[in-house]
Amino acid sequence: MIVTSAVRNARSSSEADQGVMPQDKSANKGSSIQVIDRLSNLLDAIAMHEDPVSLKILSAETGLHPSTAFRILASLTEHGFVERSPTGQYQLGVKLLQLGSRVQGRLDMRREARPVLEWLRTELGETVNLIVREGDEVVYVDRATTTKMMRVEQTIGGHAPLHCTAVGKLFLAEGGAEACLDYAERTGLVAHTPDTITEPTELWRTVKSSLQQGYALDNQEAEQGVGCIGVPIRDSSGHIVAGISVSAPIERRQVSAWLPLIRQAAAKLSARLGHHPETHRRQGS
Repeated sequence: MIVTSAVRNARSSSEADQGVMPQDKSANKGSSIQVIDRLSNLLDAIAMHEDPVSLKILSAETGLHPSTAFRILASLTEHGFVERSPTGQYQLGVKLLQLGSRVQGRLDMRREARPVLEWLRTELGETVNLIVREGDEVVYVDRATTTKMMRVEQTIGGHAPLHCTAVGKLFLAEGGAEACLDYAERTGLVAHTPDTITEPTELWRTVKSSLQQGYALDNQEAEQGVGCIGVPIRDSSGHIVAGISVSAPIERRQVSAWLPLIRQAAAKLSARLGHHPETHRRQGS
């Protein structure tokens, strides 16, 4: 033990004499984490641009010195996470697509949504639904039901027309005016209550406004006495793939109070499906 200690001390003295500092493992760990942070920031910055982007812009947007950004980008390029164009600009590489497809392939929307639905149900005390589109109808694929005596329950697997449901209106809006009017002509906009929208122009005006504001309402249009608030769920491409809705007796519905929490829930699930809102905002999606 005495010999080992002497050797260690001698080595430390020799390194100090040569101007070499003993290795600080904790410092190296912190440095490694910093590199990962910088790498992540560069990937996020590239993702914000639809077209290849220059080193100068990436350096400015991440706050990294050009030489530091260049070294990290060179390593990312070597491993396929980033591609460099003939003009020296950078874009995301196919390696990310390969990895992303593996993640996407194992995602089950119901499984991903379940904790979000239950969280929102607990926060609001009302029934929360997960809804997808199937042709000219929406389908209720999951729900978290409130324990209140007076409550709204949609049957899992149940269908409803697009034009008289909150989430259905969002799907109609994303398809555009022509598709919405085609739907109106094809289905005849059957009235399910006195409040169902049955005029094609009014329907398009309503759904377009709903998409612009980021949520839609069902004002007793599918069932008398029931009101719903629907918010879209988007995937990695920015398209609406599902929706979260909260259903309640119309006298209990509180749009302004509930909407921030419903949006928060939809954002959580969209993120789990790969949606990056800043990227699509920059690209105009």
